[in-house]
Amino acid sequence: MDKKPTKDRILDSALTLFAERGYDGVGVDLIAEKAGIKGPSLYKHFKGKEDILDALIEKAESYYEANFGSEKHPGKIPSSMEELINLALKKIEFTLHDPMINKVRRMLTMEQFRSRRIALLATKYNLDSVQGLYQRIFQAMMDNGIMRKGDPALLSMSFAAPVSLLIQMCDREPEREQEAMERIEEYFRYFADEYRA
Repeated sequence: MDKKPTKDRILDSALTLFAERGYDGVGVDLIAEKAGIKGPSLYKHFKGKEDILDALIEKAESYYEANFGSEKHPGKIPSSMEELINLALKKIEFTLHDPMINKVRRMLTMEQFRSRRIALLATKYNLDSVQGLYQRIFQAMMDNGIMRKGDPALLSMSFAAPVSLLIQMCDREPEREQEAMERIEEYFRYFADEYRA
């Protein structure tokens, strides 16, 4: 039996099921069963499935910011283009392999066509948040004389967009991950050479 608190077991079970079957394909009884509790016991912790989804989103946002970074909290600014490449590759590894983030990404991808709320979250995480983070990093690197001056918003979009496409490819075709990572690193090196100060 899992030693986690019941509330955490419910959230973990719900995320796993939402990532596998979609939000509409999962009922509270199935979530409770996977969490190892009886259906009515779930209501001691959550009002219902929507409340579970709200808690999952809040937990994922906090976890993502702490482990990936954000525009408000970019973490250590790279002191060289090589450091930028290494930082970005680590963030991609996290995105691809962290169990929670992987499930959240799959849930967002699946549900974005059924729920306006999820569609907006998918755009936020797959595009806006990543671009905002790199925009902040690039501006600081320009200010520090590491990157050539330019429009950090446009540069962050050109930096992040190919990566997003290749991550989506990995989700569809996991056997191509090594190829995707090689292409991403090659692109990052090209980017670094083009925009090095």
